[in-house]
Amino acid sequence: MATKIDPKVQIKTPGSLSGAELESELKALHILQANGDYPGAAAGAKRLLATDPANRDLLLIEAHSLRMMQHTDAALEALARFAIHHPNFSQMFLERGLCHVARRDAPAAIADLRMAVTINPALMMGWHMLDGLYKMTGDRRSAELAGRHSAHLSSLPPPIVHAKVLYGDGEVDAAETLIRRFLLEAGNHPEAMRVLAQIGHLRNVLDDAETLYEGLLAMVPNHDEARHEYVQVLIARHKFPQAGEALAPLLQREPHNHAHRIQAATIKVGLGDFASVIPEYRAMIAEIDGDTLEARIRRADLNLWLGHALKTEGLTEEAIDAYMAATADRPDFGDAWWSLANLKTYRFPPASIAVMQEQLEAEATAEFDRIHIAFALGKGLEDASDYAASWAAYAQGNAMHRAANGYTPEVFETNTREQKRVCTKAFFEERSGWGLDDPAPIFVLGLPRSGSTLIEQILASHSLVEGTQELPDIQRIVHELQGRELDFDNPRYPGVLTELDAAAIRRFGEQYIADTSPNRILGRPHFIDKMPNNFRHIGLIHLILPNARIIDARRGAMSCCFSNFKQLFAQGQEFTYGIEDIARYYRTYIELMDHWEAVLPGRVLRVQHEDVVEDLEGSVRRILDHCGLPFEAACVDFHKTKRSVRTPSSEQVRQPIFRDGLDQWKNFSEFLDPLRAALGPELVNT
Repeated sequence: MATKIDPKVQIKTPGSLSGAELESELKALHILQANGDYPGAAAGAKRLLATDPANRDLLLIEAHSLRMMQHTDAALEALARFAIHHPNFSQMFLERGLCHVARRDAPAAIADLRMAVTINPALMMGWHMLDGLYKMTGDRRSAELAGRHSAHLSSLPPPIVHAKVLYGDGEVDAAETLIRRFLLEAGNHPEAMRVLAQIGHLRNVLDDAETLYEGLLAMVPNHDEARHEYVQVLIARHKFPQAGEALAPLLQREPHNHAHRIQAATIKVGLGDFASVIPEYRAMIAEIDGDTLEARIRRADLNLWLGHALKTEGLTEEAIDAYMAATADRPDFGDAWWSLANLKTYRFPPASIAVMQEQLEAEATAEFDRIHIAFALGKGLEDASDYAASWAAYAQGNAMHRAANGYTPEVFETNTREQKRVCTKAFFEERSGWGLDDPAPIFVLGLPRSGSTLIEQILASHSLVEGTQELPDIQRIVHELQGRELDFDNPRYPGVLTELDAAAIRRFGEQYIADTSPNRILGRPHFIDKMPNNFRHIGLIHLILPNARIIDARRGAMSCCFSNFKQLFAQGQEFTYGIEDIARYYRTYIELMDHWEAVLPGRVLRVQHEDVVEDLEGSVRRILDHCGLPFEAACVDFHKTKRSVRTPSSEQVRQPIFRDGLDQWKNFSEFLDPLRAALGPELVNT
């Protein structure tokens, strides 16, 4: 008989427990479960839940123990409390599904077990039970799929399965520790390498993830799941041609598979080919039948991506239709609502504003969607001249995003301090003549929402210049120089620049030109890199590409800062979600740009957005002169140029220049005193 552990001895009376004490109590409860003392485990968990009611481990122990005691109704009641605190936890759905199995409710059991394995595909018990349930209900196709998953997991060493479960439930540190230990002890194992690659992708250690997938696929070339994930890593690294090559075997084997076709479309978009993905997205939408939740979600996603492609190609009305179709399938689809707002020229009707208000307040709306809806609602209410309500919506969206993004302003400020220390006038004079003398790149940089898209459109209207996108290649070089071990208090870059010789500097210039070449579809002599954050790395750009042209897009402080506050960015720009953060970043940006002007006088052309609005032709001539380009009238008629534009200002630069946006911040003047104070009087008046 198994030894029983008296819960009265092992489990403390509920109170305030330290982390170590709670860990000890959880260990004792797991011992109770392992020994079959489910009443003791349930009682102990209940005691501790009295003071820690949201603890995921305790909730799971309680529900599992009650189910094993065949107290199914009590277990379901416990799982209802569980769902309030952890609505997306896979093992909550697993336990609920098993309760429904005990009650012989096959439809409910299948629904919960499917959700469990969707969230965490490593739940062997979930697949095993689904196999039996599908066979019982006559769904042979689903039973075959579940059986394959169950058999595959059963074939793996237990440490790998355990690590996969941990990873699926978000316990990434524990999963990494376990899988690294297994690899050290057992040697290379394809599925263990896959878990470690997945962790690398999650943590943005993409070079390691890429290497692990390459090794895995060399061992098991037909591991389609791993190949699909490998393609995602290559896409994340903007290695679009390589991603296309890696994807080819999957498309050859399953040419109608939507997941593979979506990856193919993403690769085309990455290479700037938007026109060809439009019919492909439409074809996939037409192939989705039914009105199930899964079908609606898939249609909504495809309509969102279709809308993006149409918008980029200047097909605005069709883009609006696609976005609206996405919201029809998913009224809580924040990304679709924000995409409509992000057109800048679209005006929400009252019915849409009412839907957004309803979805913003709905408890079931996910936080990610809620943030997007708040920003979209802010834009809708601003256009309706309800500035107080608009400000409240913008403030709510910013507060939610700021709470989640973990922005640390000191990182940028440390980098600025180090750039000023390392990149002196003498430093550049000692390295005169270094780098690659290729004149092709034109860097348009500065703060977001500063008029850079307008400058790009002006330049891309020239017959000798190709507009590309916000290229990540300078940042990729910075990451390489920074090294794997990041120390934000004492960063390796830019100090490491002093250790590089002329050959290394030239190689980085060659690397940049080679890596950006897939984006140069038209093959013109010059191309634009519009990554705004490159202003941090002007010293590096000057070293590796001394003949590149650099333009700083500048906009008045109040106008620029407020425009950033009401903009929700797809990624990055985390400084924009709080008034103090924005002002602090703006001040540091000015400090750094003043430094570059001092040590590299005349190297960077400052283009003030307000000057472009007031004197377009004069500004165009000045920009072209700086780039060594002859004047062309098409640059003044930039809004007539047909090209793909990816940024939020895409619709605005397809219209003649207007000054309305310069003063929009004044409608919110009564709310902007904290911004004025944070900027200071000198910047407020710029």
